[in-house]
Amino acid sequence: MKDRRTNAQRDGESNESNGVFNLSNFWDTLMQAVKAASQEATKLSLAFSKPPLPTQEDGEKFAESIQKSVLALSTVYYWLPKSHGITLRRLVRDATAEVLDGIVQLVDVIVSSPLQSLSQEQLQSTGGVWSACDQFAHLPRDNRAAVLGVLASYIGVVKDAIEEMEQAQAESQDPFSDVLDDEDQDSRGNQDTYWSEEDRQLMAPCQGLMKASAACLRKLLSAVKANGNVSMPETVAQLDDLADISKEISPSVDDLVLSLYPPMDYSGVDQNACKLTLVLKKVLDIIRVSHVCLEADLNWVQFLNGALDHNLQKIKALIQGSS
Repeated sequence: MKDRRTNAQRDGESNESNGVFNLSNFWDTLMQAVKAASQEATKLSLAFSKPPLPTQEDGEKFAESIQKSVLALSTVYYWLPKSHGITLRRLVRDATAEVLDGIVQLVDVIVSSPLQSLSQEQLQSTGGVWSACDQFAHLPRDNRAAVLGVLASYIGVVKDAIEEMEQAQAESQDPFSDVLDDEDQDSRGNQDTYWSEEDRQLMAPCQGLMKASAACLRKLLSAVKANGNVSMPETVAQLDDLADISKEISPSVDDLVLSLYPPMDYSGVDQNACKLTLVLKKVLDIIRVSHVCLEADLNWVQFLNGALDHNLQKIKALIQGSS
């Protein structure tokens, strides 16, 4: 028999046609469920923190209460429709899973530990549940805020990669000098540990690509902050697309950075520079047609496209000239 359920229903998502979903009410209910789960975990831990053991009847009541709180929290998470944002939903899902995992760990510790006194492991497990519950207060409340959060994290990773390369250049001619002893340095030889003058010339446009990556993410974050719209499913989905495609930037920057360390493999640099440029152009193409890109934003989109072309052409010219 053919499965006539929608993708949303198969994934456990609530059927929105049953009524209008209210995001504010969802958060109120979710926070109540989180508080209840934290309280039940605390009760369970206290009950098994010192002799005498709870009676079998009391133990069954604790188990039933914990099960109810876990099911309630899981159920409320599934109320959040995907039309309110995949990025937001992933964050809520991960936070919910962390609470559930913490409760499972606490129960395992209680079941497997002899009851003498409150063990360090049980204290840590209880604290783990509290910590997982506390993070719900810091979750973004809509998909725009969720996307802003992930973009900020991507910016941080790219910034770290740029600073790593700048520091390696500034500190020493030999980027491995702080991790190799004298004998290792002698055995590797200059060609393995030092950047040649040709290498350093090639690094300049590569760093130009990295800085264009950071600029792209910063500009996108500003555009989402200023123009991001979560009032319609279409604009919510566009924000998700922007978050998903931008996720590819930082790994591509990391790959380029790694290929720049000596001994520098020019073919690897070429390949990683092309890959990063392609990713950034895809991001800019999606930005250009999204609702966050107003007419004034087209200037920086066009400027970054030109910067990518300029730096990639320079990289290819330098590599070709060295062969």
